[in-house]
Amino acid sequence: MREHLKTAFAFLRNTWRGLTSMRTALVLLFLLAMAALPGALIPQRSLNQTEVDKYFQEYPDLAPFLDKIGMFEVFSSVWFASIYVLLFISLIGCLLPRCWDHYKQWRSKPVRTPRNLGRLPHHAEKTFQDSSVDEAISAAKKRLRGWRMVEHEEADGARSISAERGYLREAGNLVFHFALVGLLIGLAGGKLYGYEGQVIVVADGSEFCNSGTYNYDSFRAGLSVDGTQLSPFCVKVDDFDIKYQPSGQVASYHVGMQYQSEEDLENNAWKPYVLQVNHPLRTAGDRVYLTGNGYAPQFTVTWPDGQKRTSLVQWQPMSPQTMLSQGATKFDQPGVTDEVQRRQSQMAITGLFAPTASYDGKILSSGYPDLLDPTAAIDVMRGDLGLDSGRGQSIFGVDQSMVEQGRLKRVARENVRIGEEIRLDDGTTVRFDGVERWANLQVSHDPFQTSVLVFAVLIIFGLGTSLIVKRRRIWVRAAPHPEPGETPAARTVVEVGGLARTDQAGYGEEFARIADDLLGADVDHSPQPRADAGTARERKS
Repeated sequence: MREHLKTAFAFLRNTWRGLTSMRTALVLLFLLAMAALPGALIPQRSLNQTEVDKYFQEYPDLAPFLDKIGMFEVFSSVWFASIYVLLFISLIGCLLPRCWDHYKQWRSKPVRTPRNLGRLPHHAEKTFQDSSVDEAISAAKKRLRGWRMVEHEEADGARSISAERGYLREAGNLVFHFALVGLLIGLAGGKLYGYEGQVIVVADGSEFCNSGTYNYDSFRAGLSVDGTQLSPFCVKVDDFDIKYQPSGQVASYHVGMQYQSEEDLENNAWKPYVLQVNHPLRTAGDRVYLTGNGYAPQFTVTWPDGQKRTSLVQWQPMSPQTMLSQGATKFDQPGVTDEVQRRQSQMAITGLFAPTASYDGKILSSGYPDLLDPTAAIDVMRGDLGLDSGRGQSIFGVDQSMVEQGRLKRVARENVRIGEEIRLDDGTTVRFDGVERWANLQVSHDPFQTSVLVFAVLIIFGLGTSLIVKRRRIWVRAAPHPEPGETPAARTVVEVGGLARTDQAGYGEEFARIADDLLGADVDHSPQPRADAGTARERKS
């Protein structure tokens, strides 16, 4: 039994050592980068379900297999999370022992002065007349101020200084890796507790309140967000100011809006704000971005009995250059209580809207994105729209299956400008009243955003410190060297030796400056050949 326990313990110990090695951490980091590639190349359900459906249509054989292995939900898949967690554990296991080793190095004293400084890569030596050992050591201490120094007494009255610098190199390396761990935690926290939603608000004083997911056109929740406790705030879009260049490109645009935070909701106080691209509204811990715009035509339908219905619905831009848009505005006939009759008398106005009408033959197009000659080419559809079928339906179109089944028929087709109307066969009229702009707002909530920013800055700081700072050592030895008949203080030999702990360039220049200050500019302090390696080989042979 004891042998089995020893074997199991040895297996666990070796597995832990392998997992927490720096090589394993690098491999896992590489695997994480490779695992993220499918998320960038293959459409993801959480971002665009329409593109996923299109992928299934284009690749009917490949798409089901990719779906089984989680390629359409890469960042929430089990295998991606496994790599993520293993990388996290590996980094922690690597860093803790390194922190202890660095602490011991920080507490330890610089190593003693080598016996033969002439064998170091950097070495300089000079004999001073009428200079004592104490004077040479005092000058060295003054020049090496800021270095960690230890003074040693040696035989024959010699004294030496061991100095070391560059401990921040390893500290920066540790900061970089710990910040990387913190960044991973922050990103994971954002996926767990964050949410993001898209909503279209017409710029005519319409309001949007962040009171529930039902107010959004699309909503993507974090794994721990159920949509019931969203940050309370409201926005009111008053106007949309946009300017175009003669070529049709957007020169500038912004949204004039008002907003209420949680403390403003009680007294119904509104605060003004100008929303621009890359200048989001920050309130209640959320950020509101301006991500797009478009047009919302307004139509009024008047039935033969005199009842009216007016609807203002956003249409989808087909071309960002000309803002040619398509959409569908749907109506139920008022006053109809019979369910079958109500479904058979529904109406939809579909087609194209051009802010500046131009024609390609008889087909309506748009020549400019601004409202210079707004025109709509509409088809009036009457019948069953399929709104009660239980299937999801786009607000920008009608259910084509209803058209194919003959349950929804086209009863009119015509181009109309603002103020013009169409009269149908039963006396119903459809009038094009006007058009408003709409703004596409994105609401983002990430409680770990500040943490991610701090850790990202620390990553840059730690990496820069580890690359710039050099770990190096320097030794200064002063020994009396009197000639026969002279006093011990009459002649002093001063040696300076240097060693860089890393292979970075630049230490030679620093050593040369120190040697010049201590010995004078006429001293040869060029790097010494490493004769010790050749001597060792000769000794071995």
